[in-house]
Amino acid sequence: MTAFPRLPASLKRLAGVLALTLHPLTQAAEAPPAEVHLDYAYYSPVSLVLKHFGWLEAALPDTKVSWVFSQGSNRSLEYLNSAGVDFASSASLSAVLARANGSPIKSVYVYSRAEWTALVVRKDSPLNSVADLKGKKIAATKGTDPYLFTLRALQQAKLTKDDVELLHLQHPDGRIALEKGDVDAWAGLDPHMAASEIQAGSRLLYRNKDFNSYGVVSVTERYAKEHPDAIKTVIGAYEKAREWSLKNPDEFARLLATESGLPLDVAKLQLTRTDLSTPQLTDKDVTASKAAAPILVSEELVRKGTNVDQVIDQLIDPAFGNAVIGKP
Repeated sequence: MTAFPRLPASLKRLAGVLALTLHPLTQAAEAPPAEVHLDYAYYSPVSLVLKHFGWLEAALPDTKVSWVFSQGSNRSLEYLNSAGVDFASSASLSAVLARANGSPIKSVYVYSRAEWTALVVRKDSPLNSVADLKGKKIAATKGTDPYLFTLRALQQAKLTKDDVELLHLQHPDGRIALEKGDVDAWAGLDPHMAASEIQAGSRLLYRNKDFNSYGVVSVTERYAKEHPDAIKTVIGAYEKAREWSLKNPDEFARLLATESGLPLDVAKLQLTRTDLSTPQLTDKDVTASKAAAPILVSEELVRKGTNVDQVIDQLIDPAFGNAVIGKP
C-alpha cells in the first residue's frame, strides 16, 4: 500500500475553516426564502393571472407567498423601499426616478409594453391640444408614468409644470375629478382610462406611444444578492402567466374584468393597448430610458448633479430574465 504524506496541521485547519465557511453559503443559496411578497395591479394584467392561478405558490411549495394590491407605480416603489414587497411592478421611468433619488433597486423583468397612459378630457371639453392646457388643472399621480408622460407632453408643447396646476391624485381619484369637472384634464392610466372612455365618453386629448414607458418588475439590490434563485423562480412563474395570457385572449379579458370589477368591454379595450410579446430587458430599453430621462433633470425631479445615464445602467439588469427566458 502506498503511504501518502500527511497534510501539515496548518493546512488541515485551513481546510476545516473553508469547509465550515462554504457549507452554510451553499445551503443558503439553495434554500428558498420563507416568505415572498409581491404586488399585483390592474395596470399589470399578467400579475392578476399569476395570482389567480397560484403558479408561484406551486413553484415555491415551502414558501409563504403573499400579495399586496398596488394603485400605481408610486405605491409599488414605496412598498419595495419599506420592505412591504420583495417584487414591485412599476413603469420603467418611475423606477429610474426612484433609483436616481436613492432607492437601491434593480429592474429584472418586463411585465408589459403598453400604451397605458394619455391625457384625457371630458367629452364636452373645448380643449383640443396640449397647448390649450396652459393655466388649466391636470390631475396626475406624482412619481408614476402618467405624471412623467404629462411633463414630457407639456415640454413638447413648450410648456412646463409651472404653466399648469398639477393636482396629485391617485389614478381612480383623478378619473372621478375629471368626470365631476373638478379638473380640466387627467393623466389617465388603464384600466381607469379605458373605463372613463367607455362609461363617461371621455376623450383622449393627447396620445404618444413613445412617451409611455414599459412596465418592469424590480427588486432591491440586497434581495438580488441574497435570493437570485427566488428571482428566477418568480420570473419563470410570470412567464407561465404571460404565455397563458397570449394563448387565451378571451379568458384573459374576462379574468381582468372580474379581478378589476370593470365591464368586459373595458378590459378588452385595455388589452388592445397591451403588448406582452417581449419580456426581456434589452439594450433598446436602456436607450429608450436614457432618451426619456432628461425630463427628470429639466423638471428637477432628481437631485442636482445626478448622472441619470449611470443610474439607468445600474438599474436595468437583464441577467435574471435572460437566464430564465434566454436572450431576445
